Parts: sequence; structure tokens; C-alpha cells
Amino acid sequence: MAVIDFETTGLSPTQGDRATEVAIVRVEGGRVVDRFQSLMNAGVRISPFIESFTGISNAMVAAAPPASQVMAEAARFVGLAPMVAHNAAFDRRFWAAELARIGLAAPQPFACTLLLARRLYPQVPNHRLGTLAEFHALPRHGRAHRALADAEMAAALLAQIQHDLCVQFGVAAPPHALLMQLQGCQRQALAAAVKRYGQAPT
Repeated sequence: MAVIDFETTGLSPTQGDRATEVAIVRVEGGRVVDRFQSLMNAGVRISPFIESFTGISNAMVAAAPPASQVMAEAARFVGLAPMVAHNAAFDRRFWAAELARIGLAAPQPFACTLLLARRLYPQVPNHRLGTLAEFHALPRHGRAHRALADAEMAAALLAQIQHDLCVQFGVAAPPHALLMQLQGCQRQALAAAVKRYGQAPT
């Protein structure tokens, strides 16, 4: 699986917002085995609010490689791996939009650690990545709201989710396809969904 995080100039690529940084970590067996990270220059100005939020300045992206080059490298790094993100709807939009600009498709399904955490950890005050990391005492790597630090944290949360699914429902190494099913379930239906998945023909 490939866990991805974008930093961007705003919330929506359909409103002209662009990516300023991307990070992807490849995960196998609950462990990070490879990393990709780069700032990118999309030719769009970063507002003072976004600069204070992410720490990414206009000067930083002006010195960065062009977005087209970075996204081509990111696509090669991911290959056909299924993808994971925290609040995946956000990252999936930017992944598809930035790849479309260079004529590449974005076929991978996205599992969402935010949706999974809402179902598995209803007792947590909120399901922001930082709150979940604190709740589970996950390791932190660098500044929050920088792409690699957040991708690493999301990967650690993914490993925690897979561990807890194994403990609660007895499914060893929950695969991406099962995560996709569970994120669309009601919390009380998780056990039945796991059972159905285990009984499905391979």
C-alpha cells in the first residue's frame, strides 16, 4: 500500500488550488519500506494563512521542481499500489487533478484512515490525525502539516488500525480491499462485514 499526503494552496483543485508538496510512504507488513517526498512549483501563489499553517513559503516552492516533474515521479513511485490517506477524499481529488494535468490516470482506490478511525474509535474526541496519533501514542516525525510527517503518521495509524482489526475480529493482516469495505460500513456492522469478506470466494 502507498500512504499519501498533500500540502496545497487551498481545499479544492476545481477552484484553482494546487499542490505545493507531496509525500508518499510505501508500507508492507505494517512497516514503512520506502519514501518519496518533494515540494513542487505549480506557479500558484501561497496565501499568508496557508504559509503559516504549513510552513511552506512562496520562496520554497519557487525553488522547487515543477509540479509536472514531481507528479510524474510520484506516479512512478506508486505504480499500481492501492492507496491510503487520512481524509482520503481530499488527497484523492488532488492526486487525480495533478495527474490529469500531465495526462495520467489515477485508477487506484483510496482507503481512508479517517473513516476507519470513526468506526473503530468512537471514544476519541475527534478524528483529526494529530488527535488520533496522541490517543494511540504514535511516533511523530517532524512538523505537522508537512507532507512527509503527516504521511508517516497516517502510515502509523494504518498499522494501528490493522492491528486492532486483527485483535477485535481475528483477521490477520487486513488487506486494502477489506479496509475499503469497512470504511463504508456502520460501526455496528463491522463484524458482519469482516465475516462476509472472509467467506467470499477468492
